[in-house]
Parts: sequence; structure tokens; C-alpha cells
Amino acid sequence: MANTFRGGEIYGIAINTVFEENDTIRCDGCAEPIAGTPFRVTLLDIVAPEAPPTWSEGARLNPGPHQFHAQPEHFRAWAHRRGHLFCRLSDVREIMRPVPIPGDAPRWGLCDGLHREAHEFVPA
Repeated sequence: MANTFRGGEIYGIAINTVFEENDTIRCDGCAEPIAGTPFRVTLLDIVAPEAPPTWSEGARLNPGPHQFHAQPEHFRAWAHRRGHLFCRLSDVREIMRPVPIPGDAPRWGLCDGLHREAHEFVPA
């Protein structure tokens, strides 16, 4: 049975429910519980694709939002595990821009997009 009922009134009978939550938000970077509001990062491309991906091929990149502790190293650990690169000229922000990296295997570089210089990608 689902535990969605939080108390109230049914057929005129007051039901006072004390319900202690045991679900918590976990950091995508370290998998530890996040106390308070998580720092959410979304990977958004500057230009949307012309058509959504079909169900058979799926999306090339999960845009999120992904939830982390507020320290940038948690996001960088998550990006490193996925093989993403990180632009040295950017900071970890709420919206990160994916940049396709040319090569044999599909790879992504992540940047906040707030600089005008050429990207300088390093391992996250």
C-alpha cells in the first residue's frame, strides 16, 4: 500500500496522522544524504534539437536536474564518473552547457557558457 496519506478527514472522521519521513534526497556526486535544499544542476544546450529523440534511440544526454551538495567537487566527481570534461574557464552553476567533443567515442564537455574565449576542457 502506498504511504501517500498524511492525515485529514475521511467521511467526517478526523484522522490525525504522525508520519515521519524516511526518504531523503541523496547527492548524485557522493550518494550521501543532503540536509536542506540540494544544489540542482541542469545540462541545457543553447539550441534545442529540431525534433525530440525517438523512443528507440533515446536522448543523447540526460539534462537533469541533478542534485548535489553545494560544494563544486561533488558535481565534478559526478561528471568525472560519466567521462565528461570540464571547462577550466567556467564555474559550477545551476545551468551547465554540454559541448560535444569530437572523436571516436561520443564525449561531452561541460561549461557554464559565461566566457567568450575558446573552451579549455580538462578531465572533471
